[in-house]
Amino acid sequence: MNRIDKPRPTETALREKEAQYCSHGDTAHYSPTPKFFQGCEGSFLYDREDKPYLDLQMWYSTVNFGYRNRSLVEAVKAQLEQLPQLASQYLHEEKVLAAEKLALECHRAFGIKGRVHFNVGGAQAIEDSIKLVRSATSKSLFMAFMGGYHGRTLGASEITSSYRYRRRFGHFSNRAHFVPFPYCYRCPYDMKLESCEYYCVKQFERLFETEYNSFWDSKAEEPEFVAFYAEPVQATGGYIPPPPEYFLRLKKILDERKILLVDDEVQMGFFRTGKFWAIEHFGVKPNIVVFGKTLTNGLNPLSGLWADEALISPQAFPPGSTHSTYSSNPLGTAAALATLQWIEQQEYERKVAESGAYFLEQLEVLKKRHAVIGDVAGLGLALRIEVTQPDRLTPNQPLANRIFELGLAGGIPTSRGPMGLVLNVTGYYKNVFGLAPCLDITKSEIDLAIELLDWLFTHCTEEP
Repeated sequence: MNRIDKPRPTETALREKEAQYCSHGDTAHYSPTPKFFQGCEGSFLYDREDKPYLDLQMWYSTVNFGYRNRSLVEAVKAQLEQLPQLASQYLHEEKVLAAEKLALECHRAFGIKGRVHFNVGGAQAIEDSIKLVRSATSKSLFMAFMGGYHGRTLGASEITSSYRYRRRFGHFSNRAHFVPFPYCYRCPYDMKLESCEYYCVKQFERLFETEYNSFWDSKAEEPEFVAFYAEPVQATGGYIPPPPEYFLRLKKILDERKILLVDDEVQMGFFRTGKFWAIEHFGVKPNIVVFGKTLTNGLNPLSGLWADEALISPQAFPPGSTHSTYSSNPLGTAAALATLQWIEQQEYERKVAESGAYFLEQLEVLKKRHAVIGDVAGLGLALRIEVTQPDRLTPNQPLANRIFELGLAGGIPTSRGPMGLVLNVTGYYKNVFGLAPCLDITKSEIDLAIELLDWLFTHCTEEP
C-alpha cells in the first residue's frame, strides 16, 4: 500500500487524544491497546507502517467481496457525483431496483411474494421486524436462541441472549424466552447427535403440551409468544452450524403453533455459507428475513428486511409505520444495487463450497497438530476454531486472547514475509475464532492463514 504523503499525527499523539475524547462504550476497547489501521485491499488490512495483516473476519462478515472492490467503489463514486443525498420521503432508481432484486431472491428461495423495507444497520432492521410482528399479531412476546445475537438497540437487546448487553439499561419487560441452540459440540443436554434423535427439538415441543407451561392456549389455539428469532448459523455465539434436520423439525412446530419465523441473515447472508441466504441450506421458509452488513460490502450503512406480502402489504403496514432519516439513502442503495449486480456475475455457490471445503480440511490438519484445538467446523466460509485445554473440551479463553493479541501485533514470520493476522474472538465462552474470510480468498491465502494460525498456536501454547 502507498501512503498519502502528508504530515500526520504520531500514533502516540493519537492515542493520547483518543484516551481524552473517545467513548470506550463501543467495542474498540475489547483489546487493551486497540490497533490502528490505515489501508486495505482484497483480504488484507495495512497498519500505519504499511505492514500487511491477513483479515479472517472481514469486519464481522461485512466485506464479503473484498476490501476496495473496484466495481463497488466506482458505483458509490458515480452516485456521489450524481445523487449523493435525498430525503427518504422521495424515490430514486437505485432503491427500487435493489428492492426488486432482493424480493426476487426471496421469491426464488422461498416461493413467497413479499416486499423489502430498508434501514441503516442490522439492529435497526431487527427493530423494524419487531414492529412488523407486533403490527401483524398485536402481541409483543418473542422466542430466540441462547447464544443468539440480534443487536444492541433496546428492542434488539430483548432478543439477544447475553444479559451483559441489557444489564446497565433497566428492566426489559418483553425479554424473550430463550431456547437452547443445537450446539452439538457442547450439547446442553449432554447428548450425541448420532443417538439423540433431536432431543432438543422434542424438548421445545413439550413447551406446548399443556396450557400451564404458559406458551399456548389450547382452547383458543393461540400462542403467547408469536415470533421466533433465529440465526441459521450462530455468529456471535461461535459460528455454530446446526445439525441438518434441526430447522425443518423446528419450523413444523412453529407452523403448528402459529409462531412466525424471523430469519436473521445479517452476518450469514449473501453467500457467507455458500447460499444466498443461509437458511436455504435447511429447506425452510421464513416469514421475515433480516439482512445488512455485506449488502453494501461495508461501503455505506444499509440494512433491511423482506417479509411475506401478508405481513408487509401497504394495507397491513401503511406509510410511516417505521422510519429512519437515512433508511434508503442513495449512496447505500447504489452500493447495494452494485453489490447485488456483482453477485450475479460471480459463481459464489460453487466458489464458496470449494474454498470452504479446502479451508475446513486444512483446519482439521491444524487440529491434529494442536491438542488445544477442541473443535473445527463450518458451513461454506463461516468457519470456527474452538480453543480449549489439552482435553479438547474445557474452554481456554486466555489462550484465545493471547493468540488474538499476538496476531494483531504483527511481524509473524511467514513464507511471504512478516505478516499480521486479524481474528474475531467469539463464542459462549469467548474461546472461539469465528472465521469469515473474503469470499474470493485464494487457495494460497488459505495456506497463508493456516501458516499464521499454526505459528500462533505453537508460539502461544509454548509461551503462556
